[in-house]
Amino acid sequence: MDHSTKKRVSAATLLVAIGIVFGDIGTSPLYVFQTITGGSNFSAPLIMGGLSAVFWTLLLLATIKYIYIALNADNNGEGGIFALFALLKERRVKWIIIPALIGCATLMADGFITPAISISSAAEGITTIFPNFPVMPFVVGIIIVLFMIQQFGTAAIGKAFGPVMIVWFLFLGYLGLVNIMKNPEVLKAFNPYYAYNLVVNVKGGFWVLGAVFLCTTGAEALYSDLGHCGKRNIRISWTFISVLLLLNYFGQAALCLTDGFALQPKQTIFYAMVPSSLVPFAIVIATSAAIIASQALITGVFSLMNEAIKLNLWTNLKVKFPSDHQGQIYIPFINWFLMAGCLLVIVIFKKSSAMEHTYGLAITIDMVMTSILLAFLLMLKYPKAKYLYLAVFIIFLLIEGVFLLSNLGKIVNGGWFTLILASSFFSILYLYYKARELRTSITEYIPMSEVIPLLNSVRNDKEILYEASNLVFPTRSDSSDKLDISVYYSLFRKKPRKAGVIWFLHVDILNEPWEVHYHVKEIIDKSCYYVNLQLGFKEEHRIEYMMRKIHAHMVEKGELTNDSIFNSVRGQIDSIDFKFVVLNSRVSTDNALTAFQTLCIKTYRFVKSTGLKPAEDFGLDKTNVVVDFIPISVT
Repeated sequence: MDHSTKKRVSAATLLVAIGIVFGDIGTSPLYVFQTITGGSNFSAPLIMGGLSAVFWTLLLLATIKYIYIALNADNNGEGGIFALFALLKERRVKWIIIPALIGCATLMADGFITPAISISSAAEGITTIFPNFPVMPFVVGIIIVLFMIQQFGTAAIGKAFGPVMIVWFLFLGYLGLVNIMKNPEVLKAFNPYYAYNLVVNVKGGFWVLGAVFLCTTGAEALYSDLGHCGKRNIRISWTFISVLLLLNYFGQAALCLTDGFALQPKQTIFYAMVPSSLVPFAIVIATSAAIIASQALITGVFSLMNEAIKLNLWTNLKVKFPSDHQGQIYIPFINWFLMAGCLLVIVIFKKSSAMEHTYGLAITIDMVMTSILLAFLLMLKYPKAKYLYLAVFIIFLLIEGVFLLSNLGKIVNGGWFTLILASSFFSILYLYYKARELRTSITEYIPMSEVIPLLNSVRNDKEILYEASNLVFPTRSDSSDKLDISVYYSLFRKKPRKAGVIWFLHVDILNEPWEVHYHVKEIIDKSCYYVNLQLGFKEEHRIEYMMRKIHAHMVEKGELTNDSIFNSVRGQIDSIDFKFVVLNSRVSTDNALTAFQTLCIKTYRFVKSTGLKPAEDFGLDKTNVVVDFIPISVT
């Protein structure tokens, strides 16, 4: 089912979409032409070529690839590169993990850079009025506040940001239209010849494409934000937004081609468009829009990591849902991690002009990975049209390949930082993935038919003492016909565990916010049960409370008694005792591991240390929890 198509379209939902999704791509006019020209080269071939390249990039990549093709490739309403991975994983395509992890790593790296450069570019406009204004502390303060308000959710933020972004886009369109009317010759840039001439005939024109690409850097975050707003809201909004963006780009080009045009000290092309009386307003609205641009990327990273958790590509983290819509999420660990990264970028590079060289390279790689996965998915999904999709995506890959090559020139001047970040993230993701592969390479489950005789033997062995009236084992097994080998080990391989009733509990998370369902399957009458508990995604994981409710319901039906297994307290206390056994598997010491396997396991433990502890994940009272360490063999 396509959940994204179910979201209604209204003025309110369009407002939220504009506030959440388009900030990154919508603030590109702050720095694109400044980077293309270097602030000083205003020759007609460069300006017209750069403008033509911007137009065709927005048309081909942002509009056709992302708005009209990629948004159709959703996984239960979620977008982004992991949505593509999940869809291809169902078709058992093994190699897709590499481009998926590369895409995730590069988008995470971009999450460090986008807030820093967007907010710095806007805030530096203050120096045109107050030359000695301390921009860096101001930007740091804005970023800290931005990340602090994430906990209130994208719906609340989107409603607040939406009107600001509408004013911003209308302001962009107004500035652009005024300058186009003064120099309408720039409209010739619709002709792709000017872009071709830039690359072929203008000195250094090929490397300028690295700056041109910045006009579409928000497109990947836009796709990742699909779950927050739905594709219909995004598409309708883009119709309005793309026109105003292009008006501004054409207006900037028209200004640059004005006879005698030159920038004042500390001035940028964008602020040169603004009448002097409107400069204070422009600084305020541009800074606000830049903050929202950062928001678009942050929500995209939240969506990405939530998908990674669902696909077992990252450990369980605390995920909060500030609204009743599953796509609107907040992940505290990722939020503070991104904030620390943004502050690091500001400390290292200090000014937006220095950050420009770090920007664009990572997201170009991400776009290439998305194109590879998207093309393969569409060819598998629509075999009759596979050659059409192949031809279309060869064009996309050629365009993105050219942009990637042009961005390689940034490595020496700052792109090295992006590469180090992306490589580090990819290494951790890949090693964690390989560690999970090592775990799944061993036998994970044992038939329940082999477990039942041992359960009966332990129950009948009078030399084994009872551990609890109710002993609960959370299990990964989604069927009552099989049991985790780790649970089996905990039950029998050490001191056998004996209880009045043994429960095997499997928890499923539903796509609905406020649903609770359960199904109980009898394994052994009155002594062993399998429970499948289904919780809405906003329901608290109050597992002990739910187990007591299930037990009480079975007592009411006469299937169980409410008596303690311990004679000394039977009838003396109101509530029966429960104990939960949470398993923590560890590689056994007798494994002869290779150096790579050892590295995988160490990475796995590091990643797990960043996530929720099992008792916290299940919402258990720690006084009723036993953590059992289970050795596993991976050789």
